[in-house]
Amino acid sequence: MSYTTGLAWVPHSFPQTRSEAELAINIRKATNTDETAPKRKHVRACIVYTWDHKSSQSFWAGMKVQPIMADEVQTFKALITVHRVLQEGHPQVLREALANRGWIDGLYRGMAGEGVRGYGPLIREYVYFLLAKLSFHQQHPEFNGTFEYEEYISLKAINDPNEGYETITDLMALQDKIEQFQKLIFSHFRNVGNNECRISAIVPLVQESYGIYKFITSMLRAMHSTTGDNDALEPLRERYNAQHYRLVKFYYECSNLRYLTGLITIPKLPQDPPNLLAEDDDAPALPARPKQEIERAPTPVKEPKSEEPDQIAEFWQSELDRQNREYEEQQRILQQRQQQALQAQQEAQLQAQRDFEEQQRRLAEQQQREQQALMNQQFQMQTQGRLAELEQENLNARAQYERDQLMLQQYDQRVKALEGELAQIQNNYGQQLNSRDDQIRSLQEQVNTWRTKYEALAKLYSQLRHEHLDLLQKFKSVQLKAASAQEAIEKREKLEREIKTKNLELADMIRERDRALHDRDRLTGSNKDELEKLKRELRMANDRADNLERGKGNELSTMLAKYNREMADLEEALRTKSRALEDAQAKLRDGSSDLEQLLRDKEEELEVYKAGMDQTLIELNELKLNQGDTDVAIDGQLDAIIMANLDKINDIIDSVLQAGVARVDDALYELDSTMQAGNQNASPQYVLSQIEKASASAMEFATAFNNFIADGPNATHAELIKAINVFSGSAADVCSNTKGLTRLATDEKKGDQLMNGARVAAQSAVKFFRGLLSFRLEGMDPIQKTDVVINSNNDVQMNLQKLNKLVETFAPNFGRLTNNKGDLGEIVDNELSKAADAIAAAAARLAKLKNKPRDGYSTYELKVNDTILDAAMAITNAITQLIKAATATQQEIVQAGKGSSSRTAFYKKNNRWTEGLISAAKASGAADCRLE
Repeated sequence: MSYTTGLAWVPHSFPQTRSEAELAINIRKATNTDETAPKRKHVRACIVYTWDHKSSQSFWAGMKVQPIMADEVQTFKALITVHRVLQEGHPQVLREALANRGWIDGLYRGMAGEGVRGYGPLIREYVYFLLAKLSFHQQHPEFNGTFEYEEYISLKAINDPNEGYETITDLMALQDKIEQFQKLIFSHFRNVGNNECRISAIVPLVQESYGIYKFITSMLRAMHSTTGDNDALEPLRERYNAQHYRLVKFYYECSNLRYLTGLITIPKLPQDPPNLLAEDDDAPALPARPKQEIERAPTPVKEPKSEEPDQIAEFWQSELDRQNREYEEQQRILQQRQQQALQAQQEAQLQAQRDFEEQQRRLAEQQQREQQALMNQQFQMQTQGRLAELEQENLNARAQYERDQLMLQQYDQRVKALEGELAQIQNNYGQQLNSRDDQIRSLQEQVNTWRTKYEALAKLYSQLRHEHLDLLQKFKSVQLKAASAQEAIEKREKLEREIKTKNLELADMIRERDRALHDRDRLTGSNKDELEKLKRELRMANDRADNLERGKGNELSTMLAKYNREMADLEEALRTKSRALEDAQAKLRDGSSDLEQLLRDKEEELEVYKAGMDQTLIELNELKLNQGDTDVAIDGQLDAIIMANLDKINDIIDSVLQAGVARVDDALYELDSTMQAGNQNASPQYVLSQIEKASASAMEFATAFNNFIADGPNATHAELIKAINVFSGSAADVCSNTKGLTRLATDEKKGDQLMNGARVAAQSAVKFFRGLLSFRLEGMDPIQKTDVVINSNNDVQMNLQKLNKLVETFAPNFGRLTNNKGDLGEIVDNELSKAADAIAAAAARLAKLKNKPRDGYSTYELKVNDTILDAAMAITNAITQLIKAATATQQEIVQAGKGSSSRTAFYKKNNRWTEGLISAAKASGAADCRLE
């Protein structure tokens, strides 16, 4: 069947001006600037126009006059419209589109970057796909726009498997381009806004990909059934299967787009590709040759010479020549008809082209006249100033447009980078969760094992403890009976020693009284006032001495009476115990007491124990004699058990270290995450305390690990695990609180410095943990392991000190100490000395006031003044003693807390306490001055 008979057409006799105007309106509406899908009725009108006129020249001309290059949305919608017309339009559209490939290629050359709305990459890929589609149709003109297999069979007049193989390869290449383009469209969907325009481009891709898929399926089945060479078709089958799985995924993603499912029906493919090798009666055959063609018979096999007459051979030869001549005549007539149809078609095309050019010329002249009139009217109505203003506004708008476009490009790049980072972080986080779950399961199994061992040991220990307590109780009951008399003797000796002590105290009091009498005699020669005063003091001292002597005498008498009573009671108790002991001895001699029976029972038990012990010793000696050959094996087993336990302990420590690393890594992720704001209630003082806690926990962790290394097989890991948990928690708290402190930063640079300081400190903690894993310390001696711990701890301490200095800049009023020149310890000592000097000066002034002349004052006034001055001096003396005690206490605290650091470093580390101390010293001095 020939397809050229339908190509010769004559233009309609009715005028086409109205239909072309409607076509231009439909093209303009289909390619407007609204970011929506081209309406179906407008695209359908363009398709119907090509079928009515059997040409697409007016369609291409209408496309070219539209300002589709002015906006990227218009360009994209124009490409969608062209694609739909190529698919469903008249077959002449595909042939005429080859002449417009240059115009299609130029649609993306005016795009810069991704465009304002992100259509730049889509337009470039769409143009690339349409050009590839047109190239395919140029090489295979027998295909229509939707790749229908039946249409191909009706047009293609060959049954060559080689050409079929090449056709399938080209179709698969075009299918790959469709796959590439649809992935790009899905990747450019926006999370917010309308994606209707982008989704509408998928509609022709779905239809076209399904048409190609059905064609390839039918063609491959036909080739398998015809050729029977499965090995030669293996590459095509593998590529077909891969494309099948990609199409299943593509159609699944399309079925999730509600807008797309409302436009078309999404094809449903089986999950697995169909079997192309199976026998299928419905499988289509390869396109057959025309019916006029006589199939050639296969080359006959040489047979033995026949004895038939030569006339039969000549008859068949003449018949074959006649049929060949008839076939050649039919081919000549068919070729003439094709040439005539082609000539008529070319003439019709030339006539249509001339008519269209004439119409375009008239339309252009009319538009030029209207434009000239409009320009004249505008020149008359507008002024030169307004024109300049509009030009300036245009320039400003263009500059703003370029800036906005640049900003949008940067934003899109940033969003893509963040999406990549987010995907990577989610992947890493999933891996960390899996590894953490495995670690938790292994730790749980080890904990269960150790719990079982502990319960067994606990039961054994409980049994041994009960037996031990029973033996102790029996031993104590016997020992108490023997020691009762000795206790009474010891109490008596203790009372005698106490009496001697009281006598010595009484002698000391008598010496104090004699010393007071001597002082009285020495001060007798003073003046009269002094004498009276001393007499009063002497009388008071005598009274106090008499009272003290009487009190001491009464106390001594009371104590002597008490001790005498206690001695009498003890003697009575001793006599009672003696009588009880004599009675017990009597009962023991008689053999009738329970004690004797109990003692005999105990002796029997003791004999049994001795016999068992002797038997055990004998067996032990025999075992030692026979054990010489097995000692080495037992020692090896013990060493293996010890090493296995050490390996288990090392595994536990490694798991805990990995848990610490994971915890600090989580804190680092939250530190860098924009979704976490940290502790917004954190103050600089609180962060400083957290840093100090982290530093102390790092030291404790280093000390515990060094002890663990030094103890070797006898090491305990409980304290080490606790230290690891405390240190990792402290490091995580430092990160969270430091990030919350960035809200107080005055500029971004300070905040970045603070974040970097916290990050470096946390990373050094992670490095500390990872450096102590068992496989890293394997092969080192204990000294080298200790050096690793010390060096890592030193790095952590240095980074924490750097972070501490950064946080100190955020602490209010901290500069009063750090900005002072000189040694901070000397400043504290000077403030305390100044306070002591101020108090001493106040005391001197009070003494001077007391020694002033008292003439002119009454006795009552003098008494009141003396009372006030005495109270003030007492308060001053108390403050003086308080300052001295505070100074001594301060020195003890600094000496105990500074360790190997200096006094200045200790004061700076405890800056809030130092400030309070200085403020208290100043306040004490000022208050004492006001008291004066």
